[in-house]
Amino acid sequence: MSKIDIKLIQDLREKTGLGMMDCKKALEENNGDIEKAIEHLRKKGAAVAAKRSDKATSQGTICAYVHPGDQLGVLVEINCETDFVARTEAVKQFAKDIAMHIAAFKPIAISPEEVDPKLVEKEREVLTAQLAQSGKPANIIAQIVDGRVNKFYAEICLLKQQFMKNDKITVEEEMKQLIAKTGENIKIRRFVRYQVGE
Repeated sequence: MSKIDIKLIQDLREKTGLGMMDCKKALEENNGDIEKAIEHLRKKGAAVAAKRSDKATSQGTICAYVHPGDQLGVLVEINCETDFVARTEAVKQFAKDIAMHIAAFKPIAISPEEVDPKLVEKEREVLTAQLAQSGKPANIIAQIVDGRVNKFYAEICLLKQQFMKNDKITVEEEMKQLIAKTGENIKIRRFVRYQVGE
């Protein structure tokens, strides 16, 4: 497909937040199929993120979000490689979106690695005990428990949660798209969520 309709490029740009040339190229490489182009850009974002993952992230921004009614607030720190990227609208918007996401979805950790192992062990014990009466073989029970523990991580870990603004992707995938867009390693370093009475 030689000529890609400008409206199609704009649609893809709205859906991904990436530049016009990246969107045009992705559509050309996928014969104008917007879904395939999105998948292509996602894979490209993951590849860029993997390449940049060892780059130091000593710059960044802190975003504060206070929910209307002043009963709930979030502080989140987003790190990147340079001060220039930290000041871009894309990073500031990402920080704001993540703060609002944290307010709404109440994660308790950024990634599975940060979850207290005792909490995970307790969850495993409860799930195993519940399934013990089912009469299923031990290896099947172990597989079911592993699956449920992964689901547990998806509920409590920020990076594994479905992104508030697009539930077809995770927060981690949204972050990888931003890494592809900025060309820098980006990390959610830490957050704190305050709720009156908690």
